[in-house]
Amino acid sequence: MSERYPAFPPRNPNPPYKRIATEEAWLPPNILDLYRKEIAEKNIDDPGFNALWTFFVGDSELARGHQKRIQSLGEERLSDMDASGIDMAVLSLGSPGVQLFDAATATSLAREANDQLAEGIAKHPDRYVGLAAFSPLDTENGPKELERGVTRLGLRGGILNGHTLGTYLDDEKYWGLFEAAEALDVPIYLHPNTPSPQMVEPFLPRALDAAVYGFACDTGLHALRLMVAGIFDRFPKLQIILGHCGEALPYWLYRIDFMHTRIASTGRHPNVKPLKRRAWDYLIDNFHYTSSGVGWEPPVKFVIDNIGTDRMMYAMDYPWQFVKEEVGALDAMDIADDAKKAFFEDNARRLFKIGDT
Repeated sequence: MSERYPAFPPRNPNPPYKRIATEEAWLPPNILDLYRKEIAEKNIDDPGFNALWTFFVGDSELARGHQKRIQSLGEERLSDMDASGIDMAVLSLGSPGVQLFDAATATSLAREANDQLAEGIAKHPDRYVGLAAFSPLDTENGPKELERGVTRLGLRGGILNGHTLGTYLDDEKYWGLFEAAEALDVPIYLHPNTPSPQMVEPFLPRALDAAVYGFACDTGLHALRLMVAGIFDRFPKLQIILGHCGEALPYWLYRIDFMHTRIASTGRHPNVKPLKRRAWDYLIDNFHYTSSGVGWEPPVKFVIDNIGTDRMMYAMDYPWQFVKEEVGALDAMDIADDAKKAFFEDNARRLFKIGDT
């Protein structure tokens, strides 16, 4: 390994904080079986999904281990959490979740998945909380399922796995979901999907379609489309979570703000109107960020320093990136003690309304 690669210091065995991991994937067996079926029958016209999941429903050692872990709500997952020093996990439906299917099918699957997730959480309430799945294109029942998940099942927000069949949600006809989230005072986690069919082709020849790069491109694009469409002017208290240190948006903060302000003020594009606030403000005040998949101090610290200590949360990205040693690297970050506690514990407790455990 290159000597430039960051070292992994030992994990703190007795930290003055709990570690709450906030982007941890779960899939029920019936949805995983549907993925296998759709791939075998070549029913899904989504090259990104087919490229990624053809491997992960396969029979390699890595794929089998991933299948076992992502379906677990019991001892497999809890054992891995214990081995990593993770006290609690925020569970959500792994990408693309139900969003691979037509609106009615997706709503039915989301309802089943939310019930199963709530049952699993009830067995280990000191270790898990969860986010509700829904069908984004089902404009009538999607918001209702989010509300049911929160008010009846005790889930703590919603999971939006990127685009849905190539559709992004900046069209106002889909905004009932965000209206419901604001009214319920819960966040929406905008999690990656492989790039949409209209975007993915240049990523595929070198396997850049998923976590290497494609995830960040597609998810960052989705977040900016929502912001530029004026979603936070309509719903000023809405909170959206971005993983992977913000899908690169915090590093582009200055340029996004400068160029969006210029485009909006000059009328260069008919769909870009001036907003009530600057892009800079929305990306700080209406977003939270997590460290999922980034076990390296500099980018995590960059977000903490430039977005705010109250906006950045810890995540592992289990089981997609299950590297126990990364926990030690983040334990050892050179930041103030209160900022580190906010990162690992306090921000997640506040945003997801997690009581002391």
